Amino acid sequence: MTSIDLRAEIREFLASRRARITPDQAGLPAYGGNRRVAGLRREEVALLAGVSVDYYVRMERGSLAGASEGVLDALARALQLDEAEREHLFALARESGSSGRRRRSAPATAVRAPVQQILDAITDAPAWIRNGRHDVLAMNPLAAALYAPVLDHAARSTPPRHANTTRFIYLDPDAAGELFVDFDVVARDAAAMLRLEAGRNPHDRALIELVGELSTRSELFRQRWASQDVRFHRSGRKRLRHPAVGQLDLDFEALELPGEPGLALNVYTAAEGTPAHDGLRLLASWLATQQTADAP
Repeated sequence: MTSIDLRAEIREFLASRRARITPDQAGLPAYGGNRRVAGLRREEVALLAGVSVDYYVRMERGSLAGASEGVLDALARALQLDEAEREHLFALARESGSSGRRRRSAPATAVRAPVQQILDAITDAPAWIRNGRHDVLAMNPLAAALYAPVLDHAARSTPPRHANTTRFIYLDPDAAGELFVDFDVVARDAAAMLRLEAGRNPHDRALIELVGELSTRSELFRQRWASQDVRFHRSGRKRLRHPAVGQLDLDFEALELPGEPGLALNVYTAAEGTPAHDGLRLLASWLATQQTADAP
Protein backbone atom coordinates (compact mmCIF):
# COMPACT_ATOMS: atom_id res chain seq x y z
CA MET A 1 0.00 0.00 0.00
CA THR A 2 1.48 3.35 -1.07
CA SER A 3 -1.16 5.68 0.38
CA ILE A 4 -4.08 5.77 2.76
CA ASP A 5 -7.39 4.76 1.11
CA LEU A 6 -9.04 8.17 1.26
CA ARG A 7 -12.45 6.98 0.17
CA ALA A 8 -12.49 4.40 2.96
CA GLU A 9 -11.24 6.98 5.45
CA ILE A 10 -14.01 9.41 4.51
CA ARG A 11 -16.68 6.72 4.52
CA GLU A 12 -15.73 5.31 7.92
CA PHE A 13 -15.13 8.69 9.53
CA LEU A 14 -18.48 10.18 8.49
CA ALA A 15 -20.39 7.00 9.35
CA SER A 16 -18.77 6.81 12.80
CA ARG A 17 -19.54 10.47 13.58
CA ARG A 18 -23.13 10.05 12.40
CA ALA A 19 -23.61 6.93 14.51
CA ARG A 20 -22.75 8.65 17.78
CA ILE A 21 -25.45 11.37 17.56
CA THR A 22 -29.02 10.62 18.57
CA PRO A 23 -31.98 12.53 17.09
CA ASP A 24 -32.56 14.07 20.50
CA GLN A 25 -28.98 15.39 20.62
CA ALA A 26 -29.50 16.85 17.15
CA GLY A 27 -32.80 18.46 18.09
CA LEU A 28 -34.81 16.21 15.79
CA PRO A 29 -37.97 14.22 16.58
CA ALA A 30 -37.36 10.47 16.75
CA TYR A 31 -40.20 8.91 14.77
CA GLY A 32 -40.83 5.25 15.41
CA GLY A 33 -39.54 3.18 18.27
CA ASN A 34 -37.43 0.75 16.25
CA ARG A 35 -34.63 2.60 14.47
CA ARG A 36 -32.46 0.26 12.43
CA VAL A 37 -29.37 2.49 12.51
CA ALA A 38 -27.23 3.71 15.36
CA GLY A 39 -27.44 7.47 15.67
CA LEU A 40 -28.73 9.62 12.84
CA ARG A 41 -29.97 8.44 9.48
CA ARG A 42 -28.30 9.79 6.35
CA GLU A 43 -31.49 11.68 5.53
CA GLU A 44 -31.33 13.43 8.90
CA VAL A 45 -27.71 14.48 8.42
CA ALA A 46 -28.58 15.83 4.97
CA LEU A 47 -31.47 17.81 6.48
CA LEU A 48 -29.25 19.27 9.20
CA ALA A 49 -26.48 20.15 6.74
CA GLY A 50 -28.87 21.69 4.21
CA VAL A 51 -27.86 19.42 1.32
CA SER A 52 -29.74 16.87 -0.72
CA VAL A 53 -29.85 13.28 0.46
CA ASP A 54 -28.17 12.12 -2.75
CA TYR A 55 -25.32 14.60 -2.23
CA TYR A 56 -24.72 13.50 1.36
CA VAL A 57 -24.85 9.82 0.37
CA ARG A 58 -22.14 10.51 -2.22
CA MET A 59 -20.02 12.22 0.41
CA GLU A 60 -20.40 9.38 2.88
CA ARG A 61 -19.42 6.93 0.16
CA GLY A 62 -16.07 8.68 0.04
CA SER A 63 -16.50 11.54 -2.41
CA LEU A 64 -15.53 14.87 -0.83
CA ALA A 65 -13.66 16.23 -3.85
CA GLY A 66 -15.17 19.54 -4.90
CA ALA A 67 -17.14 20.08 -1.69
CA SER A 68 -17.14 23.79 -0.89
CA GLU A 69 -16.00 25.23 2.43
CA GLY A 70 -19.60 26.19 3.16
CA VAL A 71 -20.82 22.63 2.65
CA LEU A 72 -18.01 21.24 4.81
CA ASP A 73 -18.79 23.78 7.54
CA ALA A 74 -22.46 22.81 7.45
CA LEU A 75 -21.57 19.13 7.59
CA ALA A 76 -19.24 19.72 10.54
CA ARG A 77 -22.03 21.49 12.41
CA ALA A 78 -24.56 18.77 11.59
CA LEU A 79 -22.22 16.08 12.90
CA GLN A 80 -21.23 18.22 15.91
CA LEU A 81 -17.53 17.87 15.14
CA ASP A 82 -14.98 19.30 17.54
CA GLU A 83 -11.99 21.32 16.34
CA ALA A 84 -9.76 18.33 15.62
CA GLU A 85 -12.55 16.44 13.83
CA ARG A 86 -13.37 19.50 11.74
CA GLU A 87 -9.72 19.86 10.70
CA HIS A 88 -9.65 16.16 9.83
CA LEU A 89 -12.76 16.52 7.66
CA PHE A 90 -11.25 19.46 5.78
CA ALA A 91 -7.92 17.62 5.36
CA LEU A 92 -9.69 14.60 3.88
CA ALA A 93 -11.57 16.85 1.47
CA ARG A 94 -8.41 18.72 0.51
CA GLU A 95 -6.46 15.53 -0.13
CA SER A 96 -9.39 14.04 -2.09
CA GLY A 97 -9.09 16.83 -4.62
CA SER A 98 -5.31 17.11 -4.68
CA SER A 99 -3.03 15.98 -7.48
CA GLY A 100 0.35 14.39 -7.00
CA ARG A 101 2.01 17.78 -7.59
CA ARG A 102 0.23 19.29 -4.58
CA ARG A 103 0.98 16.57 -2.06
CA ARG A 104 2.66 17.58 1.15
CA SER A 105 6.25 16.53 1.68
CA ALA A 106 6.92 13.78 4.21
CA PRO A 107 7.76 14.87 7.77
CA ALA A 108 11.40 15.65 8.47
CA THR A 109 13.63 13.00 9.99
CA ALA A 110 16.34 15.31 11.36
CA VAL A 111 16.61 18.78 12.92
CA ARG A 112 18.83 21.69 11.97
CA ALA A 113 21.70 22.70 14.27
CA PRO A 114 19.91 25.88 15.52
CA VAL A 115 16.92 23.77 16.60
CA GLN A 116 19.22 21.46 18.54
CA GLN A 117 20.76 24.54 20.13
CA ILE A 118 17.31 25.54 21.40
CA LEU A 119 16.96 22.15 23.03
CA ASP A 120 20.39 22.38 24.59
CA ALA A 121 19.56 25.82 25.99
CA ILE A 122 16.56 24.37 27.88
CA THR A 123 18.29 22.97 30.94
CA ASP A 124 15.57 22.87 33.61
CA ALA A 125 12.85 21.03 31.71
CA PRO A 126 12.66 17.91 29.50
CA ALA A 127 12.32 19.01 25.88
CA TRP A 128 12.39 17.18 22.55
CA ILE A 129 11.40 17.46 18.90
CA ARG A 130 9.01 15.06 17.16
CA ASN A 131 7.49 14.84 13.72
CA GLY A 132 3.91 13.96 12.76
CA ARG A 133 4.70 10.23 12.86
CA HIS A 134 5.81 10.65 16.51
CA ASP A 135 9.45 9.92 15.70
CA VAL A 136 11.69 11.47 18.36
CA LEU A 137 14.23 13.45 16.32
CA ALA A 138 16.17 15.25 19.05
CA MET A 139 16.16 15.58 22.84
CA ASN A 140 17.88 17.49 25.57
CA PRO A 141 19.61 15.40 28.28
CA LEU A 142 16.75 15.75 30.75
CA ALA A 143 14.22 14.43 28.23
CA ALA A 144 16.53 11.53 27.39
CA ALA A 145 16.71 10.65 31.08
CA LEU A 146 12.93 10.86 31.49
CA TYR A 147 12.16 8.93 28.29
CA ALA A 148 14.92 6.34 28.68
CA PRO A 149 12.49 3.41 28.22
CA VAL A 150 11.39 4.83 24.86
CA LEU A 151 15.00 5.13 23.73
CA ASP A 152 15.84 1.65 25.03
CA HIS A 153 12.95 0.18 23.05
CA ALA A 154 14.25 1.82 19.86
CA ALA A 155 17.81 0.65 20.55
CA ARG A 156 16.62 -2.96 20.62
CA SER A 157 14.88 -2.69 17.25
CA THR A 158 16.25 -4.32 14.12
CA PRO A 159 17.14 -2.48 11.97
CA PRO A 160 17.90 0.57 14.16
CA ARG A 161 15.46 3.45 13.74
CA HIS A 162 14.25 6.61 15.43
CA ALA A 163 12.59 6.21 18.79
CA ASN A 164 8.85 6.50 18.26
CA THR A 165 6.51 7.09 21.18
CA THR A 166 3.47 5.45 19.57
CA ARG A 167 5.45 2.35 18.57
CA PHE A 168 6.73 2.14 22.16
CA ILE A 169 3.24 2.50 23.64
CA TYR A 170 1.65 -0.23 21.55
CA LEU A 171 4.52 -2.67 21.04
CA ASP A 172 6.01 -2.52 24.55
CA PRO A 173 2.85 -2.02 26.63
CA ASP A 174 4.35 -3.36 29.87
CA ALA A 175 7.17 -0.82 29.83
CA ALA A 176 4.83 1.90 28.59
CA GLY A 177 2.36 1.12 31.36
CA GLU A 178 5.16 1.53 33.88
CA LEU A 179 6.29 4.86 32.39
CA PHE A 180 2.87 6.42 31.80
CA VAL A 181 0.57 6.47 34.83
CA ASP A 182 -2.49 7.05 32.64
CA PHE A 183 -1.58 4.45 30.02
CA ASP A 184 -5.10 4.06 28.58
CA VAL A 185 -5.43 7.80 27.97
CA VAL A 186 -1.95 8.02 26.47
CA ALA A 187 -2.65 5.08 24.15
CA ARG A 188 -5.98 6.59 23.05
CA ASP A 189 -4.40 9.97 22.34
CA ALA A 190 -1.44 8.48 20.45
CA ALA A 191 -3.67 6.61 17.97
CA ALA A 192 -5.98 9.61 17.55
CA MET A 193 -3.06 11.94 16.84
CA LEU A 194 -1.64 9.48 14.31
CA ARG A 195 -4.98 9.31 12.46
CA LEU A 196 -5.10 13.10 12.34
CA GLU A 197 -1.66 13.04 10.70
CA ALA A 198 -2.83 10.35 8.26
CA GLY A 199 -5.58 12.69 7.08
CA ARG A 200 -3.10 15.51 6.58
CA ASN A 201 -0.48 13.41 4.83
CA PRO A 202 -2.04 10.20 3.45
CA HIS A 203 0.83 9.59 1.00
CA ASP A 204 3.60 9.40 3.63
CA ARG A 205 5.01 5.92 3.04
CA ALA A 206 6.72 5.71 6.45
CA LEU A 207 3.46 6.65 8.18
CA ILE A 208 1.58 3.97 6.24
CA GLU A 209 4.23 1.40 7.19
CA LEU A 210 3.97 2.41 10.86
CA VAL A 211 0.17 2.06 10.87
CA GLY A 212 0.50 -1.30 9.13
CA GLU A 213 3.08 -2.53 11.64
CA LEU A 214 1.01 -1.47 14.64
CA SER A 215 -2.20 -2.89 13.16
CA THR A 216 -0.49 -6.23 12.59
CA ARG A 217 1.18 -6.51 15.98
CA SER A 218 -1.22 -4.83 18.43
CA GLU A 219 -4.86 -5.71 19.01
CA LEU A 220 -5.24 -2.61 21.18
CA PHE A 221 -4.02 -0.40 18.33
CA ARG A 222 -6.46 -2.06 15.91
CA GLN A 223 -9.30 -1.23 18.30
CA ARG A 224 -8.16 2.37 18.76
CA TRP A 225 -7.59 2.88 15.03
CA ALA A 226 -11.02 1.49 14.18
CA SER A 227 -12.68 4.10 16.42
CA GLN A 228 -11.87 6.79 13.81
CA ASP A 229 -11.14 9.23 16.64
CA VAL A 230 -8.83 12.19 16.05
CA ARG A 231 -7.35 14.48 18.64
CA PHE A 232 -5.04 17.46 19.09
CA HIS A 233 -2.28 17.16 21.67
CA ARG A 234 -1.28 20.75 22.25
CA SER A 235 -1.17 21.05 26.02
CA GLY A 236 -2.25 19.30 29.19
CA ARG A 237 -1.04 17.18 32.06
CA LYS A 238 1.14 14.08 31.77
CA ARG A 239 1.88 11.77 34.68
CA LEU A 240 5.07 9.73 34.41
CA ARG A 241 7.06 7.40 36.65
CA HIS A 242 10.86 7.46 36.81
CA PRO A 243 12.73 4.72 38.69
CA ALA A 244 15.06 7.20 40.38
CA VAL A 245 12.70 10.05 41.28
CA GLY A 246 9.22 8.46 41.38
CA GLN A 247 6.04 9.92 39.91
CA LEU A 248 6.13 13.28 38.13
CA ASP A 249 2.87 15.12 37.41
CA LEU A 250 3.97 17.49 34.66
CA ASP A 251 2.40 20.14 32.44
CA PHE A 252 3.20 19.77 28.75
CA GLU A 253 3.11 22.12 25.80
CA ALA A 254 3.52 21.02 22.20
CA LEU A 255 4.67 24.00 20.15
CA GLU A 256 4.66 23.92 16.35
CA LEU A 257 7.85 25.24 14.74
CA PRO A 258 6.91 27.66 11.92
CA GLY A 259 10.32 27.27 10.31
CA GLU A 260 10.12 23.47 10.42
CA PRO A 261 6.70 22.41 9.02
CA GLY A 262 5.48 19.20 10.58
CA LEU A 263 7.77 19.35 13.60
CA ALA A 264 6.77 20.16 17.17
CA LEU A 265 8.76 21.12 20.25
CA ASN A 266 7.48 19.31 23.32
CA VAL A 267 8.34 20.66 26.76
CA TYR A 268 7.45 19.32 30.22
CA THR A 269 7.37 21.76 33.13
CA ALA A 270 6.06 21.96 36.69
CA ALA A 271 5.01 24.94 38.80
CA GLU A 272 7.57 26.05 41.35
CA GLY A 273 6.91 24.68 44.81
CA THR A 274 5.15 21.54 43.60
CA PRO A 275 6.42 17.98 44.18
CA ALA A 276 6.88 17.64 40.42
CA HIS A 277 9.12 20.72 40.33
CA ASP A 278 11.26 19.21 43.06
CA GLY A 279 11.20 15.93 41.14
CA LEU A 280 12.59 17.58 38.00
CA ARG A 281 15.41 19.09 40.04
CA LEU A 282 16.09 15.67 41.51
CA LEU A 283 16.06 14.17 38.02
CA ALA A 284 18.64 16.73 36.88
CA SER A 285 20.80 15.91 39.91
CA TRP A 286 20.45 12.17 39.25
CA LEU A 287 21.41 12.72 35.59
CA ALA A 288 24.51 14.68 36.59
CA THR A 289 25.52 11.85 38.92
CA GLN A 290 25.04 9.29 36.15
CA GLN A 291 27.09 11.35 33.71
CA THR A 292 29.91 11.70 36.26
CA ALA A 293 29.88 7.96 36.92
CA ASP A 294 30.05 7.23 33.20
CA ALA A 295 32.92 9.65 32.56
CA PRO A 296 36.42 8.14 32.11
